Amino acid sequence: MNDALFPRPGHTALVIVDVQERLIPALPATRARAVVRSCTTLVRLADELGWPVVATEQYPKGLGPTVPELASALSDVGVDPIEKIHFSACREPAFAETVQPTLPSGVIVAGIEAHVCVLQTVADLQARGHQVFVPADAVASRTDENRANGLDLAARAGAVVTNVESLLFFGLQRAGTDAFRRLAPLIR
Repeated sequence: MNDALFPRPGHTALVIVDVQERLIPALPATRARAVVRSCTTLVRLADELGWPVVATEQYPKGLGPTVPELASALSDVGVDPIEKIHFSACREPAFAETVQPTLPSGVIVAGIEAHVCVLQTVADLQARGHQVFVPADAVASRTDENRANGLDLAARAGAVVTNVESLLFFGLQRAGTDAFRRLAPLIR
């Protein structure tokens, strides 16, 4: 398969950006639920496939912690979110100095907001030589227009805009496995 369209098994990481309690109510309700569910599914997929997982929280004193459902999934895989004040995770010293240098070539980026923190993180990762994949159903902004603009700009920066289900099935490669049986219910 084409490495430019799909992440390479064994060479992929997941970065979840700022899915926090005080940001969720500002999103359209349907989109908010979908993003939390999609990000949680991505964490379960990453755990199943052995992909490193990283999460961030933008100024948690003001925007609150990661939403409980996603925080639980992150805790299950041993991930504590990195606090940040920079919009791009790559510009936050805790991420830039310890996480980014260890990331594999492919990075899936999901979270909030598509046109701010997600976009800036995507652009910086692309500029640093990573191939970024942005699942459209796992990102949100306060308005649909800003979300669409963020996805468009991410694609212009070189990211592949995809979706959670494509990533899941690409990662699994085939049906009938134990991994398939564990993960398929997540997309039903």
